[in-house]
Amino acid sequence: MKSPIILAALLSISLLSCAKEPQVKHKNNMSSSKENIKNVQVVNEEDPICHMKTAEFLKDTAVYKNKTYGFCSSYCKDEFKKNPESYAQK
Repeated sequence: MKSPIILAALLSISLLSCAKEPQVKHKNNMSSSKENIKNVQVVNEEDPICHMKTAEFLKDTAVYKNKTYGFCSSYCKDEFKKNPESYAQK
């Protein structure tokens, strides 16, 4: 009679101790890339590919002839890199 009660108690304790997920504290030493990209000074007010405002939609940058150009997406950046001379400000 005692052994089933003891067995049930041990089983309950082991199940309850395994059910709790470990608590992990993550360190946030780095600021997000979205925060960093907003602080970049670019020479263009709008994306040269799709003409969106870079101040509102800046997601990526590229440097061409020592000037930093802003883009709304990596697609627009890639298009710019294919032929930067045709899109670069003169």
